[in-house]
Amino acid sequence: MDSNNTLKRIAFWAYGLVCYAAFLVTIVYAIGFVGNFWQALGWERSQFRSMDVGTTPIEQALPVDAALLGLFAVQHSVMARVGFKRWWTRIVPPALERSTFVLCASLCLALLYWQWRPLGFTVWQVSSGISSFVLIGVSLAGWLIVVLSTFMIDHAELFGLRQVSRAFREVPDGGVGFSTPAFYRAVRHPIYLGFIIAFWATPIMTMGHLFFAAATTAYILIAIQLEERDLIARYGESYRAYRRQVRMLLPVPSRKPIVPLPITKR
Repeated sequence: MDSNNTLKRIAFWAYGLVCYAAFLVTIVYAIGFVGNFWQALGWERSQFRSMDVGTTPIEQALPVDAALLGLFAVQHSVMARVGFKRWWTRIVPPALERSTFVLCASLCLALLYWQWRPLGFTVWQVSSGISSFVLIGVSLAGWLIVVLSTFMIDHAELFGLRQVSRAFREVPDGGVGFSTPAFYRAVRHPIYLGFIIAFWATPIMTMGHLFFAAATTAYILIAIQLEERDLIARYGESYRAYRRQVRMLLPVPSRKPIVPLPITKR
């Protein structure tokens, strides 16, 4: 076997693992950052930052925070588009395209955690112990929905592991099947729904947190339109039928019965 080819396959696999590890670190950090859990756990070191701890003058905070959120939105939306992928894979090996996307998203999030400027003015605060714990539980449930939703489709494919694994084993890309398991039969975008729940359910809502939650929700609504445009272009009438049967974000019963659809997902 060609030693150069073997080293290349190992390098692809190692790169995919590094990118996935970066994702794991940033998503776990996000839970503590958004929920202000680091301070609650007594982790006061500067490495453990929280969204609502501290305060910055609004004229200094808003431009920085808006730029950080805008950078993530642009990276996430542009790199996910079919046209960009077609151009990008002329530079990056196709097997590494998704892993590179994941790495870039993780770096954007790391920059946001590092440079975020908190706005400490309190919009609302739930002081009742039971109510506070309920809101924290709802927020954690949102994060759980995000994680579970990725496994209900194809977690490994979504985060680039399957692509580098196929490259390592020299197995051709067989494509990803679209399915509507569990949460995907209640809403079309349970991952986005989980994020919205996680961001808005908080016992202490500061101006900075409100700006973050509102901006990310607005981005999610825009991102859904872009994503569904790509899905319709790929799956045609099959995805249109799915849209007619399942709500976008609100898990309310559909007016039409859910029937098996001959379509594939992501």
